[in-house]
Amino acid sequence: MQLGMVGLGRMGANMTRRLMRGGHEVVVSDLSADAVQGMAKEGATGSSSLEDLIRKLRAPRAVWIMVPAGDPTEQTVQKLAQNMQSGDSIIDGGNSYFKDDVRRGAELRKKGINYIDVGTSGGVWGLERGYCMMIGGPNEAVQRLDPIFKTLAPGVGDIPRTPGREKLGGTSEEGYLHCGPSGSGHFVKMVHNGIEYGIMQAYAEGFDVFKNAVSKELPEEHRFDLNLADIAEVWRRGSVVSSWLLDLTAMALAENPTLSKYEGFVQDSGEGRWTIQAAIEEAVPVDVLSAALFVRFRSRQQHTFAEKVLSAMREKFGGHVEGSEGLHGAAPTAGKPKEKVSA
Repeated sequence: MQLGMVGLGRMGANMTRRLMRGGHEVVVSDLSADAVQGMAKEGATGSSSLEDLIRKLRAPRAVWIMVPAGDPTEQTVQKLAQNMQSGDSIIDGGNSYFKDDVRRGAELRKKGINYIDVGTSGGVWGLERGYCMMIGGPNEAVQRLDPIFKTLAPGVGDIPRTPGREKLGGTSEEGYLHCGPSGSGHFVKMVHNGIEYGIMQAYAEGFDVFKNAVSKELPEEHRFDLNLADIAEVWRRGSVVSSWLLDLTAMALAENPTLSKYEGFVQDSGEGRWTIQAAIEEAVPVDVLSAALFVRFRSRQQHTFAEKVLSAMREKFGGHVEGSEGLHGAAPTAGKPKEKVSA
């Protein structure tokens, strides 16, 4: 199947590679001509502009956007829409605010253009592991693009089947799901990231307790000098708290038991804030998720070992570097959060 890919950052480039490995034809575009040329050497079809990309696609066209959310995504969607035709599809694979998706979907529907929002999780590991995708958009358009989603998704793999799942069917076992109309995909991904904050915070606080178990303020007989890397590793083997985030924590602790390379300055992608906002609108209590978000705010003023653990996890799953600006690091500005593509 043919697809246009706009944005060749860490995730966009690896998604392009995975699609080409799966036999798809990908036409690529990026602000960096070097990035386009590099991907062309790997087998993609390069383009010199969005207009050139559209000319190289066969109708009905499908263009996947992997650029920073917010204004960059808005401008890209609008420019593509000006040059696309009825029956074409625009896919936003970043971390856009779901209400923006609803608006864009309604606007493009008037032109006969399909707008599909795909919450994408997988980060820097997606090339090999695949990408978990939460999809929103018109049924017919999503079904037509199923070969793309199927190639990008992890597949069933060796994960044990959920008892009773064989009676339900669907694509969720393969790692991708059509959640509903435009906006629903990013809504599900938004809450996914809010939950991620809470899980990460729980691990981080637990390992902080371990680290301080040797405190001189404790009675000597109650002090324990614990090996945190070994604890993380043993929990990976049959524990009820095992997870991929724990795998990444174990990896970071094995590399550097004190996490000395991390300051503990923890950014938030914006989606944690939106999750809290949605909970407020729905009058749903989210004690853990809101507390986890506020800890990230506090981490920018003072740092604990727990924040170092959080920072280590963020680097491992998404390549997020402390204090970096741009796609994977900038703190959201006041008011509406600055949006980014992340995992």
